Amino acid sequence: MPIITTIRGNLRPFGKGFRSIVNSTGGVITTVGGYRYHAFKSTGTSTFSSTGSESVECLIIAGGGGGNYDVSGGGGAGGLIYQQLSVTSGNYTVTVGAGGNGTNNVAGSPSAASDGGNSSITGSTVAIGGGRSGMIGNVGFPGGSGGGGGGAGNYAGGSGTSGQGNNGGSGSTANYSAGGGGGAGAVGGNAGLGGNPIGGNGGNGLPYTEFATATSTGDSGYYAGGGGGGGGDDGGTYGAGSGGLGGGGRGHKRNNSIMATSGAPNTGGGGGGVGGWSATGISPAGAGGSGLVIIRYPI
Repeated sequence: MPIITTIRGNLRPFGKGFRSIVNSTGGVITTVGGYRYHAFKSTGTSTFSSTGSESVECLIIAGGGGGNYDVSGGGGAGGLIYQQLSVTSGNYTVTVGAGGNGTNNVAGSPSAASDGGNSSITGSTVAIGGGRSGMIGNVGFPGGSGGGGGGAGNYAGGSGTSGQGNNGGSGSTANYSAGGGGGAGAVGGNAGLGGNPIGGNGGNGLPYTEFATATSTGDSGYYAGGGGGGGGDDGGTYGAGSGGLGGGGRGHKRNNSIMATSGAPNTGGGGGGVGGWSATGISPAGAGGSGLVIIRYPI
């Protein structure tokens, strides 16, 4: 069985005795700073050739959750795992989760939002897809990181998966503002209260700058940010939540031309929520960003 060690935070080189793979294939391959990187933006196969059991570093990010219908929170970010995986010669299936659907908010028959898809490598821990957000009067859904809670009450955000992400923020009675989706590095923000009825911000993701720079992926070096919650069932100064660092989508404010945005592709970012449905101002919620798997080893 493969030996797995789960590590949180920024990367540190492994110590002496870490041997390089003789050869491997699959994904988009780059060589930077003495490492070879294999970036998988969609499901594929990595083939290793080695003289024995060898260790590789793996960054595994699931798809982000989608934003829901009518005064909805932000979608939760996909679960993020960084681990060392022991591999031998052979084929390893790399699964990259899709982002969850955001609702289309068609009057009378909105489409269903969905959770993000899981990501994994053969033998690894599975990164769990981000939870979809709650809508008006409902809690957020659990996932790698949890979706934000809906408005029209203090509805809780969904729970995150230990070691992969964080909980979503809660909604509020204040003009139906909704909570932000959880991110890999921080919980989603709660919706504003009283005189500050603003949708909660999405929780920030985690920085893996070496991986991001070498593979031209991520959002300012971050991955797996939560989506911003919808805000303000009125005009004026009411506002929507911003997406968390790591590809989280921005929320929407009712009666405002600024629309919700989807999580960035291949970041696991959650989709932005909406601030309220109206017959004259229908706004679609943001979809979750697709996941990503990156394998690296020294050469």
